[in-house]
Amino acid sequence: MADERPGLHLRGVVLDTPDPVALAAFYARLLGWTYRSEAPEWVVLRNPEGGVGLHFQREERYVPPVWPAQPGDVAMMAHLDVEVDDLEAAVTWAQERGARVAEFQPQEHVRVCLDPDGHPFCLYVEE
Repeated sequence: MADERPGLHLRGVVLDTPDPVALAAFYARLLGWTYRSEAPEWVVLRNPEGGVGLHFQREERYVPPVWPAQPGDVAMMAHLDVEVDDLEAAVTWAQERGARVAEFQPQEHVRVCLDPDGHPFCLYVEE
C-alpha cells in the first residue's frame, strides 16, 4: 500500500442525459460558462472561476429522478448547489432559461429547481 497520495484532481461532475448538447446549453446559459469541448456524446463546460466543471454524457436509457422520491421512484443520486446573491432574481433567471421550480421546497432560503432533463439543483442564499 502506497504511503503517499498520488496526484488526484477532481475536474468535473458528470450528468447523464439523453441529449448532452441540449443540457450543456441550458447550464451554459444558466451559469454563463463556456465550452471546453463539445461532441454529440460528451460535452464539457469550463468553470471560469477555476473550480470543478460540468460534464454531460449521453445515456440512452436515462430516466429522470423524482423529487422528492417516494418508495419505488427513481431517486436523485446527486444534485448541484448554486449559491446566489438574490434568490428571487436567480429563480426567475433559471426559469427564463428553461428550469422548473419543484413543488416541494424544504427550506426558506433554498429553491429546488429542475433542469430540462429533471436533474434537481438548488439555488440558495448563504445565511
